[in-house]
Amino acid sequence: MERIAVFAGSFCPFTKGHEDIVRRAAAIFDKVVVAVGHNPRKRDVFSVEERVEWISGIYRGDTSVEVRAYEGLTVDFCKQVGARFLVRGVRNTDDMAMECEMALANRELCNDIETVVIFSDPEYHILSSSFVREIWSMGRDCSKYVSYKLPDPTS
Repeated sequence: MERIAVFAGSFCPFTKGHEDIVRRAAAIFDKVVVAVGHNPRKRDVFSVEERVEWISGIYRGDTSVEVRAYEGLTVDFCKQVGARFLVRGVRNTDDMAMECEMALANRELCNDIETVVIFSDPEYHILSSSFVREIWSMGRDCSKYVSYKLPDPTS
């Protein structure tokens, strides 16, 4: 049986820290599905379609990583793609507290799916999508933080 994991998030934008989590998850699982969703609690700056396109470009040719958009509950998407594992990246204790709550909620919704936490590489400890969005919105170069070219913030 193929071991499939889902790495879900809004990824607005998908950072090099996210890439590191996917790379490390791909070493553990047969397939990692990067699930790009819309989080109603967050303000999306880039469309889901843009994010899927950018992330897909990073993994073009890598058969162990698939990138898909999704809506609804993450556990439902996991069932849809045949995943038994949900990968979460954690940078600090704040992330850990939030991810613990989310794992318990997901477990309540579907006890067949295990949450696997991968701790951030220290190089990416301070890197977050909101940090990159802020730098980007000020017109600064974000190539140190993302592996693709973000659009001009003034357009």
